[in-house]
Parts: sequence; structure tokens; C-alpha cells
Amino acid sequence: MSRQDGAGAADTGFRLRHIAVPAFAPTVVNAVGLGAITPVLALLARDLGASVGQAAFVVALLGVGSLLGALPAGALVARIGERRAMVLAGVADAVALAVVASAPSLAVLGAGVLASGVTWAVFLLARQGFLIVVAPAHLRARAMSTLGGSHRIGGFLGPVLGGALLAATGELRSVFWLAAATALLSAVVVQLAPDLTARHERAARAGGARPTRVLAVLRDHRRTLASVGSAVVVISGARSLRMVLLPLWADHVGISAATTSLVFGAAALLEIGLFYPAGWAMDRAGRAVVAVPVVALIGLGVLVLPLTGGLLGFTLLALLMAVGNGLGSGIVMTLGADTAPREGRAQYLGGYRLAGDLGGLGGPLLVSGLSLVVPLAAVCVTVGSLCLLGTGWVAHRVGRIDRRRRVGAAHTPG
Repeated sequence: MSRQDGAGAADTGFRLRHIAVPAFAPTVVNAVGLGAITPVLALLARDLGASVGQAAFVVALLGVGSLLGALPAGALVARIGERRAMVLAGVADAVALAVVASAPSLAVLGAGVLASGVTWAVFLLARQGFLIVVAPAHLRARAMSTLGGSHRIGGFLGPVLGGALLAATGELRSVFWLAAATALLSAVVVQLAPDLTARHERAARAGGARPTRVLAVLRDHRRTLASVGSAVVVISGARSLRMVLLPLWADHVGISAATTSLVFGAAALLEIGLFYPAGWAMDRAGRAVVAVPVVALIGLGVLVLPLTGGLLGFTLLALLMAVGNGLGSGIVMTLGADTAPREGRAQYLGGYRLAGDLGGLGGPLLVSGLSLVVPLAAVCVTVGSLCLLGTGWVAHRVGRIDRRRRVGAAHTPG
């Protein structure tokens, strides 16, 4: 296991609140914008003449952009540093969202959405690298979980603010201008906050070494990436299922869209309450104590979803899956931080993020493909069973990481 920048800071009296503004505030602000546009992006596409399938494709372009941006994001962060990359990503996202807000055609809208997804890949990878530098190893999981919780807080506030703005103006595009403003504000917050990575970046420049090429880093660490990456694909794939199957099943059993939104809101609040306990548990008991329940709870919820025919059962399963997803706040980023090398870290994280994005896109694609040949209930049983089978693989791979961490800690001088 590679030594990390924060590893020597265990006894410095460090607290997460010391880095609250530079580390977490930009993520909350930026996630507000993403949360605001997510419920209405398909509606804007429909206003521009998209079919239902085309509107769904436009929404999917956010994930496609993130996938395409993963490896270039690693190269960019390695070259200009975490802080500058976050500022650049915030400004670029503001421009992309302004294009979306003023899009005269479906093609322009799609291009703007794709570009916004790319900027998110840069922003999140740089934010993860930033925390690896500034947070001590014994608080790493809590730092990453809090980062994930910051995203969830912004994602909860975004639809509320977007809905209020839409009610006040009656103009759908106003929500996208709000998102552009929050993206720009996140860049301003990063720029004005204390530069906690300056010493790290000066030391890297003083070393005189040029950034290693992304493909070279991925080749050197291919075994680690294949090992932990396969577990991340399962985790990310499981987490993506709930966002696809819950709305589809609600519609199947006749639950209204408004009621479904309320259920999702309650689930989001539950997730927000779980992110810090999840980080605490990972720091104290290891990563598997969270990684395994994430996949198991979501898999179980999806598997028994066809047994529900009314609001009560649907709500209970949505909350069960929210517990799994909430416990998983930060787990993917924590595993990446645990396995990332000191040299070539950003490039490694780009490849690692690619694995997570593949899992996140693979879940919905699997549901889409299965739904063409079998009923929705059979889709739920199939993918739920696959999740439960994947739980064993996650336990095996993440358990190996936990054992290596314990060995490394035992051999670290006190």
C-alpha cells in the first residue's frame, strides 16, 4: 500500500471542521446546481422537440461526459494541481451550463450537457486528490464520507431551490441559469479559500519531475486497478439501480410522480444523516463494514421490489436502499485514496474513476437491455440477484484492502 500525503498527520489535533470551507463548501455549492437541473433536464429537451427516448439520452449525456472526462481529468490535475483544476472546472461548468440555458436546439443542448459532465469529472477528481493531501490517514474515510455527504446536501437543496425559482418565474431555463451561477460560485469559493495544497504543489515542482503519462501510470498499477476497480464496478452499478428501478416500479404500480418525489426526498434526508457515521465506521472497523452492506441492502431491496404493490411497501424498500446508499457515502473515494500511489496519484485516480463511471452506466444499461426481453418484475429479480452475488466479490476484494491497511499500520513507526 502506497504511503499517502496525510499519513503523518495523525497526532496533530486535526479536525475536519478546520478544512470545512475549502474542502466541502465548493462541493455543496456545485451540487446545488446539479441537483436543480436533474429533475428538469429532460423537460427542457422535450421543449426543444426531443422524443422521450431522446430526452433520456440527453440526461444520460451527463454520465457519458463524466466517463469520457475521467482519464483527461487525471492528466489535467497532475499538470496544474488540484486547486487550479477545481477553479478551472467551476468556470468551465458555468460556461457549459450557460450554453444549456440558452440552447436553441437539441444538438446544442446535448453538447452543453456533455461538456458539463466532463467538468464534473475534473472537479470531483481534483476534490478527492485535495482531501488525500490535507486529511490525515486516520480520518480519511470520514473526510471522504463528508465529501460524499456534501454532494448529497447540495443534491437535496438543489431541487428545492430550483422548484422555488421555477414557481416564481415560470421559466424552465431559469433553473439552468441558477446552476451556471452556482458552478461559478464554487470556483470563487475555491479561489478565495485558504490554499491548503500550496506546500504540496511547491514540493512537487521543486522535484523537477514531469507528470507521468496517464497510460504509463495505469499500466504500472494495472493489477491494483483491476482488483479494486472490479469491486468498485459492482458497488457503483448497484447504487445506480435504485435511481432507475424505483421510479419505473412506482409508475408500474400507479404511484404518482409527485408522491414518488416525496419518497425520494425522505430517502435523501435519511442518506444525509448516515454519511458521517459511515465514515466513522470505516475509519474504526475497516472499509468492508460499509462496502458489503451497500451492495447487499440495495440488492435485497431490488430483489423484493416486485412483491410491493402499494405506497407503504414501496416507501419501506426505498428507505432500505437509501440506508445502503447512505452508508456508501464516500466508500468509492475512500478505496481510491487507500490504493492510490504518491507518484502519479491523479492519473491513477482518473483510471479508478473510469471504473466507477463504467459501473454507474452499466447498471442502467443492463436494466434497459433486460427490459426489452422480460417484464419489469423479472428485471428486478435478475439484477437484484446479481447484486447479492456481487456482495461476495466486494467482501473478498475490499477485505484484502483492509488487511493490507492493518499490516501497513502495524509497521508504521508510532
